[in-house]
Amino acid sequence: MRVLLTGHQGYLGSVMAPALAEAGHEVIGLDSGLFADCVLGPMPDDPPGHTADLRDVTADVLAGVDAVVHLAALSNDPLGSLAPDLTYGINHHASVRLARLARDAGVRRFLYASTCSVYGASGGDDLVDEDAPLRPVTPYAESKVRVEDDLVDLADSDFTPVFLRNATAFGFSPRLRADIVLNNLVGHALLSGEVRVLSDGTPWRPLVHAEDIADAFVLAIAAPRDAVHARAFNVGTERNNVTVAEIAAEVVEAVPGSTLAITGEAGADPRSYRVDFSRVRAALPGYEARWTVKDGAVELVDAYRRFGLTEQDFQHRFTRLARLSARRAEGTVDDALRPHEADAGDA
Repeated sequence: MRVLLTGHQGYLGSVMAPALAEAGHEVIGLDSGLFADCVLGPMPDDPPGHTADLRDVTADVLAGVDAVVHLAALSNDPLGSLAPDLTYGINHHASVRLARLARDAGVRRFLYASTCSVYGASGGDDLVDEDAPLRPVTPYAESKVRVEDDLVDLADSDFTPVFLRNATAFGFSPRLRADIVLNNLVGHALLSGEVRVLSDGTPWRPLVHAEDIADAFVLAIAAPRDAVHARAFNVGTERNNVTVAEIAAEVVEAVPGSTLAITGEAGADPRSYRVDFSRVRAALPGYEARWTVKDGAVELVDAYRRFGLTEQDFQHRFTRLARLSARRAEGTVDDALRPHEADAGDA
């Protein structure tokens, strides 16, 4: 297929693009370029594509496209809480607009990167499946719920939206994010010798490696229509339903000499949920999330050491909120987070 991949210069997109290409698809990228230079280690060539803000996409970028893999978003809870209007404008309204353009252009499949954080305040220890009540507690998660609802209304016999509710991502990507839980804890352990948990460590989190997310999308793009049409799928594995304290313990084991400090200074975290992933395995035969939290911690330790992760880059370049704040201060993006005209053009 000819696949338009939005967010191809992001953390997940930099893993997704080669996975799609390896599966035989022609990949066309679409990205604003906000994080294109947030690279650690060697960076494979990006696919050809377009540099454009998601809010400004025009119908011509969808000409001849068979499927859309839509990753582009303001993907950070603190950032979403700081700028909720921008989060809804980009994550919700621009995503639905893109889907309408895709449907009108004859695109037959639209894979939407949603999140397990839509279950936010599920409470209890029972596993939640895709039919569980949605209780998002942040603008980021709320925007994902709204997009899913609107895309269901767009579905018809020629247009198949699919909602892939990814667990919290982890693992190495050449365009690193250091502000997601495992990646962050490993970085702190290596750079400071301490694994610091600001909550009480009790909240449950489902985790999934970036490569396992890419595998699910590759299978979903080719799955029979009846198996995936307008359906939601949790992406991950039950063995990676872990508490924050358990994640931290794996990091301590992966970084010899590091110490654990669970401070509780951030107070209680309402986001706590354990997730059932059986539907994705049933609908996408052959899918199995392979990476454990332990394996991911070891991988990250090796990559951070091999590519020389520094404190400055860890705290600023690879942290979304800090990076955007710096770009606004530099004047390379405006207050609406649009790159200036001088930064625009084809990738």
